Amino acid sequence: MRIIFAGTPHTAIPTLHALAKCHEIIAVYTREPAPQGRKRVLTNSPVHDYALQHGYPVYTPSTLRDPDVAQELQDLAPDAVAVVAYGLLIPEELLQIPRLGWFNLHYSLLPRWRGAAPVQAAIAAGDQTIGTCVFQIEKGLDTGPVLSKNSFVLDRSLTAGEILAQLSESGAEQMVHVFSQLAAGTATSHDQEGESSYAPMINAQMAQIDWDRPASSVQNQIHAYLPEPGSWTEFNAKRIKINAVKVQNENSSEFQPGSIFLIGKKVCVATAKGTIELSDVAPAGKKWMSAADWLRGIRQSDPKFGLPNKTNTSQA
Repeated sequence: MRIIFAGTPHTAIPTLHALAKCHEIIAVYTREPAPQGRKRVLTNSPVHDYALQHGYPVYTPSTLRDPDVAQELQDLAPDAVAVVAYGLLIPEELLQIPRLGWFNLHYSLLPRWRGAAPVQAAIAAGDQTIGTCVFQIEKGLDTGPVLSKNSFVLDRSLTAGEILAQLSESGAEQMVHVFSQLAAGTATSHDQEGESSYAPMINAQMAQIDWDRPASSVQNQIHAYLPEPGSWTEFNAKRIKINAVKVQNENSSEFQPGSIFLIGKKVCVATAKGTIELSDVAPAGKKWMSAADWLRGIRQSDPKFGLPNKTNTSQA
């Protein structure tokens, strides 16, 4: 089939790579170059660079509502459009241009966690399972009929970044299977069933750790926002990033939530119920270091992380 691929981050590349083995990629749509780093250098998206390396025509419109975009799509005459984490809303009038439609690989078990950050939302909520769906895009937000659904037990030791990397690989195979069915005319779909929920775009304030929760909930929150935007807390009124953690125990602690102490050589933090073992931390303006090295360096008795101001809902 003649396919247009629309995607932006690294996690979209496995699907583009897999589809290209079986179908003709006639164009790649991705987000326009964006400023990155302290010097704000305009930088291509990962999909943009991959497409250039493989000789695919690249389109980077700032919006799909431009009439020129509709004309481009008409001229390209695709059989279908494959979408993975593209990042732009698709106007309803464009959905009818491909012969078969637009199909999205979404990292959740729809209708649970429609929206921008489904993996992060699932981890933070303590879901037992996670998965991917391939659905046909329609006017509503992630509401279209589902052609394929795969589910997995959620491994709580993994961060959002690690889970996304795994789902991007399995999801690529899933997308190839669906597109093979579309090409053969054997694809079937069904309406989404069950209670829906929404996964909004994440911001830094969501990633502030609330030690006044049970240990398992704290672990979920920390892992949900790694590597981006990065889980953090405050120490001596300054931000400090916290890397992946382990639940040391889930019993009541003799320490106040946020208190930092040693169990043997392990650096632990008290929660509302139970304790968390730290691995690495990154104090403000510094590189990652082991929690043990950081604790030795602060030379402070009874150290304690701050608790978030729960009345402050402003974005950090």
